[in-house]
Amino acid sequence: MQNLLEELIQLLSEDERLVSEGKLLKNKVIELALNMDAGLIKLLLKNESIKRHFFAEIGGVLVFDKIKFQRFVSNKQFLPDSYTTFKNKIGLVNENGDYLSESREVALAWPYKDCVLEGGQTKEDQKRDEIFWNETLAPDEIDRLLAPKVFTSFKQYDKDGEYDLSGNEKIDFSKENLIVKGNNLLALHSLYKRFAGQVKLIYIDPPYNTGSDSFKYNDSFNHSTWLTFMKNRLEVARGLLSKEGSIFIQIDDNEQAYTKVLCDEVFGRDNFKAQISWLRSSSGKTVSRNLPSDVDYLIWYSKSESYDFFPVYTALSPTTIAMYNKDDKDSRGKYRLYPLQKTGGPGPETTYDYKDNKGKIWKCPAKGWRMKFGKLKALENDGRLYIDGKTIAEKAYWNERENEGRLANNLWDDIYNLQGSNSEKIDFTGQKPENLIKRVVELVTKESEIVLDFHLGSGTTCAVAHKMGRQYIGIEQLDYQENDSVVRLKNVINGDQSGISKAVNYNGGGSFIYCELMEYNETYINRIRKAKTTKELLAVWEEMQEKAFLSYKVDPKTINANISEFESLSLDEQRRFLIEALDKNQLYVNYSEIDDEDYGVTDTDKKLNRRFYWEA
Repeated sequence: MQNLLEELIQLLSEDERLVSEGKLLKNKVIELALNMDAGLIKLLLKNESIKRHFFAEIGGVLVFDKIKFQRFVSNKQFLPDSYTTFKNKIGLVNENGDYLSESREVALAWPYKDCVLEGGQTKEDQKRDEIFWNETLAPDEIDRLLAPKVFTSFKQYDKDGEYDLSGNEKIDFSKENLIVKGNNLLALHSLYKRFAGQVKLIYIDPPYNTGSDSFKYNDSFNHSTWLTFMKNRLEVARGLLSKEGSIFIQIDDNEQAYTKVLCDEVFGRDNFKAQISWLRSSSGKTVSRNLPSDVDYLIWYSKSESYDFFPVYTALSPTTIAMYNKDDKDSRGKYRLYPLQKTGGPGPETTYDYKDNKGKIWKCPAKGWRMKFGKLKALENDGRLYIDGKTIAEKAYWNERENEGRLANNLWDDIYNLQGSNSEKIDFTGQKPENLIKRVVELVTKESEIVLDFHLGSGTTCAVAHKMGRQYIGIEQLDYQENDSVVRLKNVINGDQSGISKAVNYNGGGSFIYCELMEYNETYINRIRKAKTTKELLAVWEEMQEKAFLSYKVDPKTINANISEFESLSLDEQRRFLIEALDKNQLYVNYSEIDDEDYGVTDTDKKLNRRFYWEA
């Protein structure tokens, strides 16, 4: 290995395009390799050991294995003193040891909450029967995966009920609230043409990649895959943000540091705005061998340096309120005392001895007074000075300060995550407090601007945006039954008074549109997951051979010739095999295939899709 490294470095140094200030440019080497640069390939063929390592003879023709070469050059043993590489990419590697920023892999999905991870990984606590198989696609397995998809099952909801859109084919999707069901990566790419550069705020609460929220997996697997999963989605999300837009990512200790480094790469380090600590709970005096984990983080990045920001003031704390404990029994009510002494350096206009209205002389404090003589005298004449034998101070009245609050900083310790507490009773479980999302929305948006959440869950973000008069887009793949976002938003439209409704004076109204990515291979995946017997799975396999798009790696004849071996596998292994046999590029119907009769897209859906994609 070491000799090959040295030979390759020496050989590449012969190409002046790859050398700057006496050092090899690793990124340039990779760029030329991936572009199959003729000069680079000719250079590599000069060395016999390098030729044997990176070229394969197929039918008498030498073929360059550029992926193997990229992995070798990206290995940390190659040019280990590259400071730039270290600085830009520290820690962000996938499970093959390749730098994440150079990888074009796609983590297609991530386990839903309460699912059990299978597919060759460590299985831990089984929370429910639903099984999830993670799959990461290599670049050569991806062709039309990220192409725009066909939308279907359009429905519109308002206070009068549910309607299909067959009679409203001229609707302007740019101005409507949208809930989209389907894989969030593919949905984001499908939304891109219409909403690129239009979204003012993205808030996401992605899987935390930790055992504390039902994700109990093998750490050596999930760390790298989670990072790939996030990178894929953040890259397209950035393009959806407006120039003045911001993204807030809620996370905990397990991936907080890596999320920050990843966002530095995707959004730019200069666009980091804050890391907010949210005190979500209090562990009391429970004793353990570690500190209690009571804090989540909201990592805030802007799209550019011209982002919008609107300061938010939080309510005064009970401790502060208790300081207003003096009362002269007059109409002004309770007050607290504020010192009159200056805390900074003295100025010539504030260094004086003060004579009060009773003739007592108050010596100038060491750093002077907080105000000029005239203002101090005006306070006394207005009865706003507290004076006794030893003390002179300003009276601050509660009835003048109670609505003032304090400027919100990066520690949010006044929003509670307890069901039914703090006047925020919600009839949906598992969601973040509406007041938490309200503060985020207030910080960076104005009315009618677009808010996006592509990990929507039970719909908290969209519920808050609806009540606050913001337009919104929500994306979710999983059905939450009674906690589904559609159920929740219907309640909101009908005037639900939980959460922030009273605080923002919301009494109902408005509407939203629901639609789905039109499934194709995804239909078979759902059937495979739900199958309870081998007989059911074999029936699905028969239909897959006739109608599904199968992976190019699959030979149905070979599988059928060995079907007895398939039947001997466990039910979970059978499910896993059939899911892997499907071409993931065809999970949903591509918009480019909308007129193909095999997919059965209705005339109404065709018109609505063309309207959505600006083609009608």
